[in-house]
Amino acid sequence: MCGIVGYIGHRDAFPVIIKGLTRLEYRGYDSAGLAIFDGETINLCKTKGKVVDLEEKSTEAIKKGTVGIGHTRWATHGVPNDVNSHPHFSNSGELVLIHNGIIENYDSLKQELIKRGYTFKSDTDTEVLINLIEDVQKTQGVKLGKAVQIALNQVVGAYAIAVMDIKKPDEIIAARLGSPLAIGIGENEYFITSDASPFIEYTNNAIYLEDEEMAIIRLHKPLRIRKIKDDSLVTHYVQELQLNLEQIEKNGYDHFMLKEIYEQPEVIKDTFRGRLLADQGLIRMAGIEDNIDKFLNAKRIIIAACGTSWHAALVAEYVIEEFARIPVEVEYASEFRYRNPIIDSSDVLIAISQSGETADTLAAIKLAKEKGAFVFGVCNVVGSSISRETHAGAYTHAGPEIGVASTKAFTTQITVLTLIALRLAKAKGTLPNSEYLKYLHELELVPERVEEALTQNDEIYKISEVYKDSTNCLYLGRGYNYPVALEGALKLKEISYIHAEGYPAAEMKHGPIALIDEHMPVIVIAPSQDHYDKVVSNIQEIKARNGKIIAVVTKGDKQVRELADHVIEVPGISEALTPILTTIPLQLLSYHIAVLRECNVDQPRNLAKSVTVE
Repeated sequence: MCGIVGYIGHRDAFPVIIKGLTRLEYRGYDSAGLAIFDGETINLCKTKGKVVDLEEKSTEAIKKGTVGIGHTRWATHGVPNDVNSHPHFSNSGELVLIHNGIIENYDSLKQELIKRGYTFKSDTDTEVLINLIEDVQKTQGVKLGKAVQIALNQVVGAYAIAVMDIKKPDEIIAARLGSPLAIGIGENEYFITSDASPFIEYTNNAIYLEDEEMAIIRLHKPLRIRKIKDDSLVTHYVQELQLNLEQIEKNGYDHFMLKEIYEQPEVIKDTFRGRLLADQGLIRMAGIEDNIDKFLNAKRIIIAACGTSWHAALVAEYVIEEFARIPVEVEYASEFRYRNPIIDSSDVLIAISQSGETADTLAAIKLAKEKGAFVFGVCNVVGSSISRETHAGAYTHAGPEIGVASTKAFTTQITVLTLIALRLAKAKGTLPNSEYLKYLHELELVPERVEEALTQNDEIYKISEVYKDSTNCLYLGRGYNYPVALEGALKLKEISYIHAEGYPAAEMKHGPIALIDEHMPVIVIAPSQDHYDKVVSNIQEIKARNGKIIAVVTKGDKQVRELADHVIEVPGISEALTPILTTIPLQLLSYHIAVLRECNVDQPRNLAKSVTVE
């Protein structure tokens, strides 16, 4: 979950690395550091805190040199402090390393190295790895690249690393297993990064390392990639990036999260562009069309995901089962992989991940493939690990999502999954053609209805002022909007640090109702659909206990308006499509409450965007 930046070329490395780390800070931001080779020595600077603290701490000496590595950290081994920050030197001071991931057998390796006379300053597994590489280099008399390869074959766990050797001033060794690593290729320069955003203004040519691959990157020499296990050479593929600088800037918004909330009308349109042909009554998705028999003959569909993506999966369970009448099971990827699940070749696994790098979801994919299941990926990042590991898939086309709390990824995932459900329903004949066509036309109108939902921003801000000091909050929804309640509660927890829980509204009386008093705000998602009367009854139960009710309702609603303390309206739409609309006000509510509480909206404490560790 850490961010890695390396540079070797003709530019000053310091500004390239600092800017790159700033763009990768969504991956982790409790400490940061860099090491730059000035031609004679490797100068190091690192600190607890953010990249801006690192920049302020950096002296003029550290800014000299055209070869360097940098790191922004999400702590795993050892608390966030200056010592545990990366990069880490070997005992001799000749080797330096940055690392994303977890070395699971670090303790046994550390004990063996201690017996050989090595000492350790930090609590990290990373310092163990760099000393292991040094030990191999010295005891076996090999060059840096070979030493890295031999050492990594002794490691259990996940890693993306970049290593420098003071004796090799024109070389960086990079390797990956389970954590992403991209290499940007410019004119007489290379960039080694966790994703492409740090080098997009310099080059749009990139290579993505696969698992268990190592790159030997040297100035004025061809890039070489080898397999870590057997040292065989790999023929690499240079990919042209479809990314521009504007997508990763705030463009006048106060926060990336707010920008990404307001991008939703456009990115939802991008998600179904070329796929949804409402006037022709068609949905075209190559990944589905090419594998339609796999889905139609599936005994069941399993959806594996984590966090916000898991909530999108719950919405998909409703739409796929209702439209296509295929049984669906939704699994936390982290639990699925460890509970010895029953999977066979008649199953389809859909794996959902914004980043395409989520470690637990990748493990679920590998498990399903081993059991013979067909695996379909839904992710946002082109070239990500999930897009390469799955048999087929669909990109959400949401564009870069920098805010750690996911917003546009959620609504575009629901959009893709709804398209899949409708395409399968059409193929199976489980949805009357008139209803099928109605849904296509309504989907086409979703972007403008999201725009209409966003016009409630000022009203939501006023509500946020009332409840910004709350300590607990309850979110209730039924049917399609139960997952939206879970997602709304998660957003509030993530960025405002207010304890919040999402529940099916009918379950309130089986426990959570004990919490309700005049101090408890309850957000009720109550569009005028099939469950409306039942939700009204739940609202009356809350009202009888003096709970404060914030209701998300269909425009023109009168019954709930008479009961609720606050009302937020969304446009009317078919029930199956309401989650895309009802989630909008909950995103804005969380955002405004967090800002009013002076929280760091884009970088909430203890979190990171891409979860590449278990």
